[in-house]
Amino acid sequence: MTDLMGYLSRSTGIVATILAVAALAWGFFFSARETGTRLRPNWWLDLHNWLGGLALIFTGVHILAAWLDSNSGVRFIDVFVPGTATAGWAIGWGVIAAYLFSVAVFTSWPKRWKNRRWWRVVHLGSVAGMVLALIHTYQSGSDTGALWFQIGFVFLASVATYGLGIRVFTKIAKAREAV
Repeated sequence: MTDLMGYLSRSTGIVATILAVAALAWGFFFSARETGTRLRPNWWLDLHNWLGGLALIFTGVHILAAWLDSNSGVRFIDVFVPGTATAGWAIGWGVIAAYLFSVAVFTSWPKRWKNRRWWRVVHLGSVAGMVLALIHTYQSGSDTGALWFQIGFVFLASVATYGLGIRVFTKIAKAREAV
């Protein structure tokens, strides 16, 4: 049973990271208006929301499987409190990332009820969450020495950075056009 929970924890963590990066990149492309004309903007927004929700679900299963895995050493308190003495910051970064993702996902549905600026700041917390999730992955992952892991890690970081670059440079270009 312990091996099953270990494999479940690893696999759901990998899938959650891939989904979170995809949601982040889609969000950047959507907000930069770089989605093309073939598909309507609401399709892109729905895809972004769906990927973010799936990433959060897989993150929850990852956390539960890590807690149920007796070899992981993750205690109940380690799931909720970052940087505890037994789990350390390798797990703590993941806890903070999960909180940031949760806030971004759960504030997306009622965004019409909140101040738009507040929503944007809270939602951009998912960028910090993604950075912390990648740090968590690198520091606590059992496969960090494997070549496939390192290639995948660089690829995911590149996709997230590319999406951010598209968003930032589009914003700069629009600001220059306005002047």
